[in-house]
Amino acid sequence: MRWLMCRTGGSPVRFCTIVLISLLNCAPVRGQQTAATVGFTLDFQGANPSHYEIVVSRDGSGSYSSNGQLSQESEPADPAPLKFTLSGNIRNQIFDLAKKTNYFKGNIDSGHKNIANTGNKVLTYKDADHNSQATYNYSPIPAIQDLTGIFQGLSATLEFGRRLTYFKKYEKLALDDDLKRMEQMQREKNLGDLQAIAPVLNEIANDSSVMNVSRARALRLLALAGK
Repeated sequence: MRWLMCRTGGSPVRFCTIVLISLLNCAPVRGQQTAATVGFTLDFQGANPSHYEIVVSRDGSGSYSSNGQLSQESEPADPAPLKFTLSGNIRNQIFDLAKKTNYFKGNIDSGHKNIANTGNKVLTYKDADHNSQATYNYSPIPAIQDLTGIFQGLSATLEFGRRLTYFKKYEKLALDDDLKRMEQMQREKNLGDLQAIAPVLNEIANDSSVMNVSRARALRLLALAGK
């Protein structure tokens, strides 16, 4: 390390002090710039949504963007990312599985031509020491399969959250059909982390202008989110 030599007395000492402080302030803060994230993107023509992207941070916060539609006739969803927070259990699963796959380095696709197309998928990992991604249709790696299931279930949950938010504001009578469908999908284990949409479920459960049967469904789903 090269030391700055400063003369005592007068402005040289002041100048060197300013230089040292400036250098310290300009030094990158490692943790602030390299927070670990895992991302998942799916493009599947003909599906609804046909494109979505999920990014999850190590603290459990995340963002979701998609072109999902409320119905075949409606316009695509608001392109602004939807913010959410995962439960600690699901967050830990995501990052543990990413570690098991060596953070998506190398080829993870099966390469088999006779496997049905289930959409183009991309997994990404970023932190202080890694910046990697892998593209696949189908992967034979168990950890990749588990991650794919987690993210696809999470997308389904977040799409419901977006719909519930819209219906609560504009069409409260439509809430019950979606909540009933959510309960069925949850029993079939086709939904992701309900904690991600706990805020809108809580709003529905506490809204006296919503039908009691819908409020009861929201409460049951919230109870499952707590587990």
